Amino acid sequence: MNGWAVFAMDRKRTTFEEALLLTTENMLELMKNRRSIYGISKEQTASDEKIRELIEQTLLHVPSAFNSQSARVVVLLGEHHDKLWDFTTNILKEIVPEGNFGPTQEKMDSFKAGYGTILFFEDESVIRGMQEQFQAYQDNFPIWSQQSSGMHQYAIWTLLEAEGYGASLQHYNPLIDEKVKPEWDIPESWKLIAQMPFGKITAPAGEKQFKPLEERLKWFG
Repeated sequence: MNGWAVFAMDRKRTTFEEALLLTTENMLELMKNRRSIYGISKEQTASDEKIRELIEQTLLHVPSAFNSQSARVVVLLGEHHDKLWDFTTNILKEIVPEGNFGPTQEKMDSFKAGYGTILFFEDESVIRGMQEQFQAYQDNFPIWSQQSSGMHQYAIWTLLEAEGYGASLQHYNPLIDEKVKPEWDIPESWKLIAQMPFGKITAPAGEKQFKPLEERLKWFG
């Protein structure tokens, strides 16, 4: 092997420390870029197959207490996505006074303008089963369930951002629960936690304000 070939191979080599640094830098960049995005469109930035892969891998690898795996996800695309925000709008019209509905309509229109919506659920039958099996921790399992759901939401949100999609997290449950479950044949034990409309970014997020880290972090040692 000539000297140039050896040099070329050495140039391609990356030490473990360098690889780790690149990985953490990339992850931090994704964390910084993940924002609540409300300006979204129906244009695709990644294939449906890619979105499915990201969600499946999230469900497989995001942790849960005692490996309970209580998280459930429903993906709505196309007319299913539109239908969700149409009936959410109709439900809200029964609650919000007509004269004040303008801002709410704008919100609903912005969500519907996206490519799809991800619904996050927790399977309460799994949680009840864990409570029965580990009675000493029964009060904690609903709390741990919410923590795991939050991790699933954050992971999928960040992965969507990496694929060029903007998203936000909404909570129109329990108002829409009675419409969602029969419409998409959702098991009775699945409790709706959040809705994540997503799509190609058409308007960036606003400036983010940060509280002083000195108020948020204590360090000893």
